[in-house]
Amino acid sequence: MATAASTARTPTPDTPGRTPGRTRSARAELTRTRILDSARTLFVERGYRTTSLRDIAGEAGISHPGLRKHYASKEQLLAEIVAAFEAENEALVPAGADGAELPLAALAARNERTPGYLELFAALSGEACARTHPAHGPMAARYARLRELATRSMREFAAAGAVHTDRDPRDESIRISAAWDGLQVMRLYLPDRVDVAAALATHAEHLRRQPRWVDPATAPRREPGSIVEPRWTLAPGIAAPPEGYRVGRRRRERIVTDAMALFATQGYIDTSLRDIASAVGASKSALMHHYPTKEDLLRAVLLERDTRISITAEAVAEADAASQLRAMSAGASYNARNEPGLIEVYAVLSCEAIPDAHPAHDYFRDRFERAMDGIAELFRVAQADGILSAHRDPAVEAIWLLALWEGLQYQWLYDNDAVDVAAHLAAHLADVLP
Repeated sequence: MATAASTARTPTPDTPGRTPGRTRSARAELTRTRILDSARTLFVERGYRTTSLRDIAGEAGISHPGLRKHYASKEQLLAEIVAAFEAENEALVPAGADGAELPLAALAARNERTPGYLELFAALSGEACARTHPAHGPMAARYARLRELATRSMREFAAAGAVHTDRDPRDESIRISAAWDGLQVMRLYLPDRVDVAAALATHAEHLRRQPRWVDPATAPRREPGSIVEPRWTLAPGIAAPPEGYRVGRRRRERIVTDAMALFATQGYIDTSLRDIASAVGASKSALMHHYPTKEDLLRAVLLERDTRISITAEAVAEADAASQLRAMSAGASYNARNEPGLIEVYAVLSCEAIPDAHPAHDYFRDRFERAMDGIAELFRVAQADGILSAHRDPAVEAIWLLALWEGLQYQWLYDNDAVDVAAHLAAHLADVLP
C-alpha cells in the first residue's frame, strides 16, 4: 500500500511557471520521472491490475488529467518501466567473451536486487501474451531482439570455450531465455524453493559439456524401467460442480468457455460478470444462477483447463519415468495444435495471480509446488534406472524443466513461428535423458 506521506498529497495542476529556472521540457521530464517512480511503487505494492491511473496520479502528486498528458494508459507505463530495466541489463551484457563464464547468474542476481523487477516483468510478460493487449507488439519485438542478442553472445562464448561447440547457439539461447522467464515467475510463488541465479549457474556448467554427456559414475539401467504413477498435472482443492440436467450442463460449459476467452484477453480482474453474461447472451442473474460469484467461475475455468490437460497425459500413465518425461513434449505439441486458448489463459492468469490477494494465487502456488514434486520424483526414478546422469540433481532438473515449459509457452504466444515449444522440450530432454 502507499505510504502515509503519499496518500496525504493533494493533486496540483501542472503549471509551467512553478519551477523557476527550468525549461518546459525539463519540467515535463521531471514529471514523467515522478509518474514512472510512482507507478513502479504501486504496481509492486498493490499489483498491476488493481492499480488505476488515478492511484498513480495521487501517488505522484499530480492531477489525473495532468498524468494523461504524459501517459495515456497503464500499459504504456508498464512497458516503459520494464523497457528501462531491460536496457540496463542489455548494457551489462559483455560485447565479447573472455572465456571465463556465462554472465547468467550475475544478471539474475542483479535483477533480484532491483526492487520490483521480477513483479513488473512477470506482470507484463504474462498479461501481454494476448494479441489484443496494447503491449503485445512491443513485447514480441523485445523477444525477437533478445533472441538475436543472446545468439550472438552464445556464439562468442562458444568460441571462447564457455559453451561446448557442439551446442546450437540459437536453440540454446531460446531455451535459456525461456527458462529464465519461467524461473522468475516461479520464484515469486515459491521464493524458498526457486533460486533463479543458482539454477542459471548450474545450467551454465551443463552447457560446457558436450550434449547428452553422461557421468561415468551413472548406475546401469535396471530392466524394465520403473513404473511411476503421474501425479503432477492436477491441482488439489478444485472440485467439479454437480452434473445436473443436460440444459444446465450445456449452459455451464458455454459460460466457462466464454469466461476462459475473456480471462485470456482481458485478465480476471478486468473482466466483470456482466461482460461474461453479455458474451454468453444471458442476463447477469441467469449467469449467477450457475456461478454466484466471479471466484466460483474462476475455479470452474481452472478446473476445465486442468481436466483438458490431464486427458492428454493419460496415454503415458503406465509408462516408466523416463518415458513419461519424454512424453511431455508430445503433450505440449497437442496443446499447441488443439488447445491454444488454454495456453493463453494459463499464461495470463498465472502472471496476474502473483499478488497474494489474487483469488487464484493459492491455486498457482500449489500447482507449481505439486508439479515440482511430481517431476522431481520422475527424475529420481529415471536416475535410479540409470537414465538420468549421476551429475544431475533430480530436484534441480525438475525446476528447470518446469520453468522451461512455462517460458516457452510465453514466447510461443508472442511468436508462434519462431518458437516450437514441443521441439525445444524434446531437445532439452534428449540432452538430459540420452
